[in-house]
Amino acid sequence: MDRDLLDKLTAWRRHLHAHPELSLQESATSAFVQAKLTELGVPFTAGVGGNGVVATLTRGTSDRSVGLRADMDALPINEANDLPYKSGTANVMHACGHDGHTVSLLGAAALLAKDESWSGTVQFLFQPSEENGQGARAMIADGVFERFPMERVFGLHNWPGLEAGAVAVHRGPVMAEPGRFKITLHGVAGHAAKPDLTRDPITAMGHLIVALQTIVARNVDPMDSAVVSIGQVHGGLASNQIPTSVWIEGTYRTFKPAVRDRVVQRLRDISANIAATYEMTAEATFITGGLATINTPLEEEIAATAGKAAGLTVRRDMPASTTGEDFTYFLQHRPGAYVWVGNGPARDGGELHNDRYDFNDAILPATAGWLAAVAKQSLEGELSNAPVSRT
Repeated sequence: MDRDLLDKLTAWRRHLHAHPELSLQESATSAFVQAKLTELGVPFTAGVGGNGVVATLTRGTSDRSVGLRADMDALPINEANDLPYKSGTANVMHACGHDGHTVSLLGAAALLAKDESWSGTVQFLFQPSEENGQGARAMIADGVFERFPMERVFGLHNWPGLEAGAVAVHRGPVMAEPGRFKITLHGVAGHAAKPDLTRDPITAMGHLIVALQTIVARNVDPMDSAVVSIGQVHGGLASNQIPTSVWIEGTYRTFKPAVRDRVVQRLRDISANIAATYEMTAEATFITGGLATINTPLEEEIAATAGKAAGLTVRRDMPASTTGEDFTYFLQHRPGAYVWVGNGPARDGGELHNDRYDFNDAILPATAGWLAAVAKQSLEGELSNAPVSRT
């Protein structure tokens, strides 16, 4: 990548970082992507699955096709970084690097538009609403695979802690199946000075929170992986009143359907039993997050070969993560692979979803370069499997 393109991509990335938008609200981000595609001379279709954009490049006579995907949305986090391009929107931040992913895909389009060595069709999928798990499904429901044919699909995520610019290609599972839960304990309200006349959901919730931590430790096979984490606790309006109800929200992550079913059942049973112990009732609701993100064998080899072709270090030894990705929905319809590209050391604790995270602009040649290389690698040569629906 030449210096002029890198400087341009860096400026674009920092603009997006300063102007983040939440899931379902990415209208300005979508308009920015459309403007830059127009500047690059790459045709596109807007409004795919909401704020999604699909750009298309076709070259030569080959009828082969491939899809490349990047996500565009930000998170409801207030940025703690003191940067000249820090978020200008309170409580909204690109704390996962989707600004970098979006610009990396624009960079791949720029590289492929100038490269005459390939033949076929590349579809560039700029996806909204990854963080709420709705964007991929919305694009699929809007006919993305029928309207923009592709034999296989590839995506990436920056990864703090992995050597800057290195590409991690997993054998099979990459990320876990995410799910969310909300548990409400319904008690009896009353004066805090007369607790005997109440049924105190705060006390019961304290016991429930501790009990839920035994699920992974005592109900999941040690050879399997699972996570149960509580992210929100809500209850009470006054210091001298015991409230009627208290609720928590959290997430569970698994790689196997049987483990997921076991975790959900234990969440449900423990909640009901703790509630009964304290003479109250429990209400538990669950939102499943799809399936685990699992690379298909041929495509993971294409991904690794592309990393080497782009001159990048390729890692095949990274363990899967219990984070989740809605890229898995694309993989239910087409074979594909999802890789991590190292973001370098996490500075000031800036891991993903941290208020001090920042995408490392120095890896843009690697991310854009890998996306361009994997498209070319997919379009070249004979491949041993054909695209099939995986629903």
